[in-house]
Amino acid sequence: MPFVNKGFHAKRPADGAHKLPPGQYETRDFPVLTAGPTPRINLANWEFRLEGLVETPVRWSWNEFNALPQQDFNPDIHCVTKWSKFDTKWRGVSLDTLLEHVQLKPEAAFALAFSYGGYTTNLPLADLRNAQAFIGLQYEGKLLTPEHGGPARLVVPHLYFWKSAKWVQGLRLLGVDKPGFWEEAGYSMHGDPWKEQRYGSDDDEADPSSSRP
Repeated sequence: MPFVNKGFHAKRPADGAHKLPPGQYETRDFPVLTAGPTPRINLANWEFRLEGLVETPVRWSWNEFNALPQQDFNPDIHCVTKWSKFDTKWRGVSLDTLLEHVQLKPEAAFALAFSYGGYTTNLPLADLRNAQAFIGLQYEGKLLTPEHGGPARLVVPHLYFWKSAKWVQGLRLLGVDKPGFWEEAGYSMHGDPWKEQRYGSDDDEADPSSSRP
């Protein structure tokens, strides 16, 4: 199933190629790519959940989530369709902050992100900890728009951007790796841009921690 590609612009020469993973090019735009309709979420009904292999599941309403400690983030992001965007500006809640609110069961090693609209994607828990991932609420100083995954989007900058689930509703902690939407369609289970893990055939048996420089 191909990506639906809206608002995508032509390639331009990369000014910062030294920061580019293999096969990528730099863009100044922020292309919008989605696999289905953009959900419009009533904030009165919005929630974020941590569930699965936790001693006690936790949920936050929109107001409760926004009352959590927030930080500014300035990552480079890399799309599997080969564009990269440098020095993006976000504000949101670190996954480290969220995980402080649950006691993980010993066998928890993976997470399945699930979203409003039905999208899912899988990630090793190790890729969400230690300041590697956050829930983005603002982009470039403004509330995150629905087209870019608002009101809240998972952002995991060191993996290809399909792992950064738009319209995120929660994380389900798992003991085994379970493929999500694009993974079921043949995309990589891990998605490390520095290893060019675009498709399942690009995966290897190495440790899932990223090999980025």
